[in-house]
Amino acid sequence: MTNSWTDIRNTDLVVIMGGNAAEAHPCGFKWVTEAKANRGAKLIVVDPRYTRSASVADYYAPIRQGTDIAFLLGVINYCIQNDKVQWEYTKAFTNAAYLVKEGFAYQDGLFTGYDEGKRDYNKDSWDYEIGPDGYAVVDETLQNPRCVWNLLKQHVATYTPELVERICGTPKDKFLKVAEMIAECSSPTKAMTSMYALGWTQHSKGSQNIRTMAMLQLILGNIGIRGGGMNALRGHSNIQGLTDVGLMSNMLPGYLNLPTEKEADLATYMSTRGFKPLRPNQMSYWQNYRKFFVSFQKSMFGPAATAENDWAYDYLPKLDVAFYDILRAFELMNQGKMNLYICQGFNPFQAFPNRGKLAKGLAKLKLLVIMDPLQTETARFWEDHGVYNKVDPSDIQTEVLQLPTTCFAEDEGSLVNSGRWLQWHWPGGSPPGEARTDVWIMSQIFLRLREMYRKEGGPFPDPILNLHWPYKDENEPTAEELAKELNGYVVSDVADPNDPTKKLLEAGKQVSGFGVLRDDGSTACGCWIYSGCFTEAGNMMARRDNSDPDDTGAYLKWSFAWPANRRIIYNRASCDLDGKPWDPSRKLIEWDGSKWTGYDVPDIAPTAKPRDVGPFIMNPEGVSRLFARKMMRDGPFPVHYEPFESPVANLIAPKIVGNPVARVFPDDWKQFAETASPDFPYAATSYRLTEHFHYWTKNNHVNAVLQPEQFVEISEELAKEKGIALGGWVRVWSKRGEILAKAVVTKRIKPMTVDGKTVHVVGIPIHWGFVGAARKGFPANVLTPFVGDANIETPEFKAFLVNIEASTGPVA
Repeated sequence: MTNSWTDIRNTDLVVIMGGNAAEAHPCGFKWVTEAKANRGAKLIVVDPRYTRSASVADYYAPIRQGTDIAFLLGVINYCIQNDKVQWEYTKAFTNAAYLVKEGFAYQDGLFTGYDEGKRDYNKDSWDYEIGPDGYAVVDETLQNPRCVWNLLKQHVATYTPELVERICGTPKDKFLKVAEMIAECSSPTKAMTSMYALGWTQHSKGSQNIRTMAMLQLILGNIGIRGGGMNALRGHSNIQGLTDVGLMSNMLPGYLNLPTEKEADLATYMSTRGFKPLRPNQMSYWQNYRKFFVSFQKSMFGPAATAENDWAYDYLPKLDVAFYDILRAFELMNQGKMNLYICQGFNPFQAFPNRGKLAKGLAKLKLLVIMDPLQTETARFWEDHGVYNKVDPSDIQTEVLQLPTTCFAEDEGSLVNSGRWLQWHWPGGSPPGEARTDVWIMSQIFLRLREMYRKEGGPFPDPILNLHWPYKDENEPTAEELAKELNGYVVSDVADPNDPTKKLLEAGKQVSGFGVLRDDGSTACGCWIYSGCFTEAGNMMARRDNSDPDDTGAYLKWSFAWPANRRIIYNRASCDLDGKPWDPSRKLIEWDGSKWTGYDVPDIAPTAKPRDVGPFIMNPEGVSRLFARKMMRDGPFPVHYEPFESPVANLIAPKIVGNPVARVFPDDWKQFAETASPDFPYAATSYRLTEHFHYWTKNNHVNAVLQPEQFVEISEELAKEKGIALGGWVRVWSKRGEILAKAVVTKRIKPMTVDGKTVHVVGIPIHWGFVGAARKGFPANVLTPFVGDANIETPEFKAFLVNIEASTGPVA
């Protein structure tokens, strides 16, 4: 989230695409209802189904799953054609005026540099023209045909309302109504907010789904302002925190990157991470990367990280591939190349795609370790549950160890919500039976491994033997100790260069924030973006002061928000070039002639003059990107690509199947249905229910009673066509498997006309399985394809092909 849940009340228009906040985030959704009640805000929902969010919307438009980019590029085209652009913002705060290199081009769904054999791009042409002064060349008049604005204008011109209707199935009049409502928010005094979730991320072009809306918000001037922003609705209870502390295979805490094999030494690693400014006076805050990295290494390895050994750089693993993501992990299992899998607080047998492939992979492991407070299907994948999990346990040699953990309500610590707020919580109860905290279990694994390495040695035991472990009780570090380590502390005194008798930093003290971190080994910090959460003043995350001057929705004294307790990131963009708020009634910060003041922590140096430094200080341009240079694998501009399983060919580029750079493993191609397959004619999508929430509340009897039986959702027209009765059993199958469920026949889903063809949608809730308090059922991943987003490998759960027929139901 660029903004926060509480800020949504400041908006004039909420657009929910790629999510269903009323269903999946019911507590947070109250801020939408508050905006509607107190500001007269409008709510638009664009979704394949008429959802619970749609039921309270002011306007609903249907869309075929997997076509959001075409829809949004159509809205951008509408705004450009009708001069609904916040011009002052766009010219000053985006790269619209930057010139792109000669040689860059786009044609028939592909950009320059595509290698069909490698399914990848050479991105050399995806960059700016650099002048003799070393800076990017700009044309502030926007007349040059190679400036970003003109290339964007040309790129989106294809997406007319008529073409949007042909691709998306959204009736032209409904599309134009949505476009008109959105376009009105180009006014500096009207704000729009975007709320999205897994409905956008879980596609083979999920990252570009999100980027397209970000581009739209930028030309409307809605990033950095109250009531605006790109608001990702993260899951409960700590998905935001998971990504923040680097639990993805290629990340270190604070969105630093693990090195690759090509980066054999620290100098090579740092050579691509300093990000020299691309325009005069710009801040390019990633120039501090070395400070964050060295401080992280000192936190990890303590005295063993020194200048002489490049801060223990050799201790870090070096990636031979870009990601060891979930799809690659199960591919390796299936190849017999992975022996041990530790599954902590997750249920991949339900949550990853193509359950048939998952089962084969798990069965090839030597050891599977489950850390969870509840029984999961992953822990019991080897059990025969009849039609719901048909296996012969004697054929499975995998040893499974279950380590019962506490749940969040039995722990102390912080949870990070969607709005980047770190909120401290205390135990609500004691853990049952033999359950132990995750911290205790992980500590025991480490301590026993370390003892084995001490006794037995190994090829390179140094990272384990020298891991910094300074906790009072080494068997179980406390949440407070870990939080202080994440915040950062001073390793050695730092003297004031102007007065050696004074100390700028005193050894043993907590640092006040990431601004004081250093790259000389004098500071340690586990996660630089969390710096400031636990200072010498105490635990900032435990604050519960709900004061809110001028009723802004910022609540700066409630908990701690990263970075630097800032509630709206890029908030410098809430003001014009002279530092005055675009909308005085929604003031956030402003320039008083000598410094930035206001109701939020300025996202810029406090004394940076407004016309000198751009608001997007993490980018070397100082501005935001309508053209993404080399940052995205599938293009500097978004393009509509069909899902890998689609009921129709791609109207933009008929020869392209799926995202042309999404990674697909060879055996998985064979399990994709062909485009417009007569065997699998229906477009399916997965979704969740409030009552079951995800997989864990199905262990609660009350939740199970509220949604007692597995169902799929189909239109009245499809039910009539297939002879399916309301409440009757159906069989739904894809090229990968089948499920049996009851049929909910409803007006909430209607057939769509896509390029003259009728397309029916089948909605499939994700929750059921074969353990827990709920009745046994089938997870949606029995049906879903094994392919992920081109940039971050999130599986494509939201768009695939199935068939459906009436059935007699499962055999008892």
